[in-house]
Amino acid sequence: MAPQTTTSTSKNTILFKGKELQRRRKLVALLSSAAVLMPLQAFAQSASGTAAEAGSDTTLAPITLTSDGGSVGPDKTIVAKASRTSSKTDTPILDAPASVSVVTEKEMKERGVTTLDEALSYTPGVSTDIYGSDNRYDHYLIRGFYSTGNATYRDGLPMYTTGDFTTNRLEPYAMQRIEVLKGSNSSLFGLSGPGGIVNAVTKLPQTEKFGEVYTTLGDGHVETGTDFGGAIDPDGVWSYRLTGKWQNANAGIDHTDDNRVFIAPALTWSPDADTSFTLLTDYNKRNGSTAHGIPFGSGIDSETYLAEPDFDNMDTIEKNVGYQFKHNFGNGLEFRQNVRYTKLDMTYEQVYLGAGDPGVSRNAWSIVGQSTRFHIDNQLQYDASFGAFDSRTLLGFDYGRDTNEELRRDGTAGGVGDIHNPVYCGRACITLGPASLSETDLTTKGLYIQEELTYDDRLIFTLGGRYDHAESENTSYGTYADAVDENFSKRAGVTYKVTSEVSVYANYSESFLPVAANRAYFIGTPKPQEGKQYEIGIKYEPTGIDALFTAAAFDLTQTNVAQWASDYSAQYQVGKINVRGIELEAKMALADNLNFTAGYAYLDASIKDDVDPTIVGNRPYLVPKHMASAWLDYTIPGQGFFGDLTLGFGGRLVGSSFADNANTLPVPSRVVFDAAVNYKIRDNLALAVNATNLFDKEYISQIDSFSKATFYGDRRQVMATLRYTW
Repeated sequence: MAPQTTTSTSKNTILFKGKELQRRRKLVALLSSAAVLMPLQAFAQSASGTAAEAGSDTTLAPITLTSDGGSVGPDKTIVAKASRTSSKTDTPILDAPASVSVVTEKEMKERGVTTLDEALSYTPGVSTDIYGSDNRYDHYLIRGFYSTGNATYRDGLPMYTTGDFTTNRLEPYAMQRIEVLKGSNSSLFGLSGPGGIVNAVTKLPQTEKFGEVYTTLGDGHVETGTDFGGAIDPDGVWSYRLTGKWQNANAGIDHTDDNRVFIAPALTWSPDADTSFTLLTDYNKRNGSTAHGIPFGSGIDSETYLAEPDFDNMDTIEKNVGYQFKHNFGNGLEFRQNVRYTKLDMTYEQVYLGAGDPGVSRNAWSIVGQSTRFHIDNQLQYDASFGAFDSRTLLGFDYGRDTNEELRRDGTAGGVGDIHNPVYCGRACITLGPASLSETDLTTKGLYIQEELTYDDRLIFTLGGRYDHAESENTSYGTYADAVDENFSKRAGVTYKVTSEVSVYANYSESFLPVAANRAYFIGTPKPQEGKQYEIGIKYEPTGIDALFTAAAFDLTQTNVAQWASDYSAQYQVGKINVRGIELEAKMALADNLNFTAGYAYLDASIKDDVDPTIVGNRPYLVPKHMASAWLDYTIPGQGFFGDLTLGFGGRLVGSSFADNANTLPVPSRVVFDAAVNYKIRDNLALAVNATNLFDKEYISQIDSFSKATFYGDRRQVMATLRYTW
């Protein structure tokens, strides 16, 4: 695939002297005391060469480093140098006073990513696979806070879940990078949880001609797709892109499905360097499966299917249309506008474990849902310089309207007899009760301002504030509730560039998230959930090698946290949860044949206040104390008849946690390994084999504290992909 030619704001020519080198070497030596950063000193010394000896005043030749991906990609390597998510401006990651992780398209392709969970699985501070083989939604935690339904964004616009069940899932093949902004960030993005957000960047048209077509085969899995585009006219005023995918597969267990049809046409009009308009559309149909639980302590095979094959399904049809527009008026003034409209239809039918014996009886429900979503974000940016000061001011206004309607019927189903050898009874044994209707409307308006003030190219102050107004209405099973929530969120950060390669930063930020509009089950009057975070960090982007190393320490507190009672009969709000932690991340792309990524996170999480005083001091459920990951792939250059051979291997550690806030249901730690082999048959033809959970480890991801249904992680999956590019 031909990369898009983009000039990054991080491209710079660096002239440095011997005294600067001395300071840099001392700092690198200090950084190398952390295990994940141990290789840095050797790389820095290698990059500096021998031209400048300690104490000398020799001026070296300029070194030019280009980051081809810019702030949105596509990226040539696994290392991204800039991110629009961190500030809604083209700010280099080195300058941002926040922790940002970027999973590029190249990294996703090397690891054979097929879900958002898999894309995020090597990102420090992000917990994935938390409900194992339950693939209904993109389940993840960021910095210890459950983020499903309120933290997923696409092209900077939210993908809220306003109902109970009706929501969509991202298709990773449609994305050219996935970014994680960690920590509270409502000063920019409005309604969101305290842990952070995940922003997926859609593949955009390019002016250079490119393309690929691929076919993937595996056990119970057939998939094919294509991605191509380029300029339409000789001058490149018009360009296009078409991304498509078809998949017929199971979800790793008998009687489950993961079938997909995805198509995304895109068109860009760019009459000059100052103006562009990109139309983005897509159609995403998924026929999927429901949650898959095993009775706790039953001892049966974790892949035993205890639902009902003729009934169970979770099928969605999602349609999106939107655009991205920008115009530079000159003299530092630019306007940007992002718009997207989404319509989603869902049919969700499930037989699931209740509190009794699934051999005798089971529970059932049927939900037909429909949701619409419209969001628009307007941004006006003004850049100016005043002597030693550079100013970047951002003024924005966004509006969102989300509606959701769900028709639900609850009931029961007959048992399966012997759970070691289940016998399914079909739809005839399922009895559903009368239908009940739930309707939810959410309207949001946000006005925000941000100032990035740089002094002498070294000291960067970032100040931001945002006012949010959220109106919600809900009619749930005969009960009506409405609410108006308002908030002003603040953010303050400072970055100091110790050298052109190393920056240190500190920040304070806040989050604001009203509880779900369905408030019929709440005890008392619900209050908005609020978060506050203090963070310090250090970043190192060495000159001469394509790498980025980051370390962060944070203290994050959320109040008014919504929590279901153990029997799901009511919701209440936990007084306070605090998470303190550290995160380390390293990404390197060396000599075009070696890629390495590693991460570690330590989370010290505790419940500080609760309506149940017996659990104060306990660890919040699902939150592990330790997480670590590493991935390495190395390419053996081809010779003569033999093409390049790339070997990749990685491992993921998730520490032990609890399945309940009472800390009575421990979930053991796990280590899972992945691998990849890619053989380049010709320059434009390659065969790849990817394996997740290489050693077929059986492990528990979660235990339902009420029904005691146990959710196991996905077992080994091996996929072979033949890919042709031009």
